[in-house]
Amino acid sequence: MEKIAKEFPVLRKSTYLNTAVYGPLYDSLIDWRQEHDLDFLLHGSDLWDHTLKTLTDTRETIGEFFNCKKENVALVYNFSIGLNLLLEGLDTKKKVLLLENDYPSLNWPFESRKFNTTILKITSDIEEKIEEAVCKDNIDVFAFSIVQWLDGFLIDLEFIKRLKKANPNLLIIADGTQFCGAAKFDFNSSGIDVMGTSGYKWLLSGYGNGFMLFSNNAAEEFSVPTTGFNAANGNYENKHNLKLPNKLEPGHLSSLNFGSLKFSLDFLNGIGMDNITGQNEALSRKIKREFEDLDLLEPYVVERKRHSTIFNIKADEKMFNKLIEENILCSQRGNGIRISFNFYNSEDDLKSLVRILKTGK
Repeated sequence: MEKIAKEFPVLRKSTYLNTAVYGPLYDSLIDWRQEHDLDFLLHGSDLWDHTLKTLTDTRETIGEFFNCKKENVALVYNFSIGLNLLLEGLDTKKKVLLLENDYPSLNWPFESRKFNTTILKITSDIEEKIEEAVCKDNIDVFAFSIVQWLDGFLIDLEFIKRLKKANPNLLIIADGTQFCGAAKFDFNSSGIDVMGTSGYKWLLSGYGNGFMLFSNNAAEEFSVPTTGFNAANGNYENKHNLKLPNKLEPGHLSSLNFGSLKFSLDFLNGIGMDNITGQNEALSRKIKREFEDLDLLEPYVVERKRHSTIFNIKADEKMFNKLIEENILCSQRGNGIRISFNFYNSEDDLKSLVRILKTGK
């Protein structure tokens, strides 16, 4: 991983522990983006067919990367837009289960449309609470982030499979923005019906790209009114035969933005998602042990067997400012400091962080 880390210029000037805010760009992606724009500068509309091919290739690559049929992939500029478009076609009489303090762009769209919502506080035994609520409250929709944005709390995906198997009519919607790219994931076997993701964090693709994945039966739950000429592939005959993923693509899409996503998926594939998953799981265990020893984690996090590489530690603004002074990039979130590691981070990065947390210098 040390050789790969050299691709990221920001790592040469700082200890970058902030992927949960923005996944850093890297040299080979910038080279591709510059070549892309130079082609358009020189050739203009002659590249129209090339643009369409880039978008088609991106859908195919997403489908292969996450094991989802390419025709069930929608390209969206970010998760928030995708979810809001989608919920325009979901019956607001449905009962929805949400998690307290989940990402606002997940919870707010349900709340603003006046869905009948039940909110669960996250605890160490949250999966049991979810299962109880689904049965007790006759829940129709469970919407959640796989990894919680504030503290990196990881929902057990094996539990999600069991939940879906036991409740086949339950519509499960997941936000994968703080998860996809950090660990290997098989959508087809996940039990999730809809998963949306923005590409600018762990997928290292810059702003303005994302996707929605749909299970084979998900379209039956939605009657989305969104439409446009691009949704019909520029064919008048397709106006009344639009599939759900097409309806989330009503207008022209950027080959630069979505080509960047494809490039980064190929980049991650080149490293190997098994390697990335293994590296991040090992980092997570080491970080958790260090933070537990320093009593920096909330009990409900300590009690969990598995966690992501995002942690929220008990620390004040003075400590945050000290970390920034020492070129350790992180973020203030909630009542603490959010630290996020990725595969390009090293144990030396962890040692530098722990040293400052222990000594203040």
